[in-house]
Amino acid sequence: MEKPWKCADCGKRYSAPSLLEAHRRSHTGERPFTCSQCEKGFTQLSGLRTHERVHTGERPCICSQCGKGFTWPSDLRTHERVHTGERPFTCSQCGKGFTRSSHLQSHQRVHTGERPFACSQCGKGFTRSSHLQSHQRVHTGERPFTCSQCGKGFTQSSDLKRHQQFHTGKRPFTCSQCGKGFTQSSDLQRHQRGQAVQLWERIQSFISAAETPTSSRVIPGVGFCCYCFCSQLHPGLHFVHSHSWSMGRVGGFLSAGLAGLMTLPPVG
Repeated sequence: MEKPWKCADCGKRYSAPSLLEAHRRSHTGERPFTCSQCEKGFTQLSGLRTHERVHTGERPCICSQCGKGFTWPSDLRTHERVHTGERPFTCSQCGKGFTRSSHLQSHQRVHTGERPFACSQCGKGFTRSSHLQSHQRVHTGERPFTCSQCGKGFTQSSDLKRHQQFHTGKRPFTCSQCGKGFTQSSDLQRHQRGQAVQLWERIQSFISAAETPTSSRVIPGVGFCCYCFCSQLHPGLHFVHSHSWSMGRVGGFLSAGLAGLMTLPPVG
């Protein structure tokens, strides 16, 4: 397509004079289209029309997969990546992919150590402006997220959601080994670490038993292998020779033998 209309400031060309005129406002700073609700200015009428949806609540861009509505087409395109799994913005350092370029830029600061958002009160730096805003509430005492059940306030919406689970009884983080539920993922991780430690102590007991004289190798209350559940006179010795070395490392049989070991009676 022919583009005879050229910008005198940057040389960029356009196919119509109206497009050139709209572009020139990026150089002049002119914003002739103003929102009647908040007085925000725009360089193009289309930008104003899209902005007005913030006030009207209109969400004309609908996801064909789940029906969720969005104000801007760009937000819809980004959302659709949740369904497609597409992550077009990739970190050159570690290969991690992101659905938004802004998320990639924030992530890259993990590698560079850059913290461009600094608190004016204490000087603490953050990789994201949203993290700075949350932090500043420590100084101001602001707690904008309030529980509708008890009125308790929180500095972050994530903290409010976690708190509300105490009222609903919801425990979305469940241990795959024992079925116990937790309100926070950190509590689940702490629980799983405790299980792993307990399991490893039991495995060490098996190994110790395998190294003792033949007459004392039988562990009281245990008559089967904790991994394959076959009947064994000397389950500790069987476990060490048949399973632990073949699985290569402790991590492998920690998870594999967890269900069996956790149901065994105390050793000794």
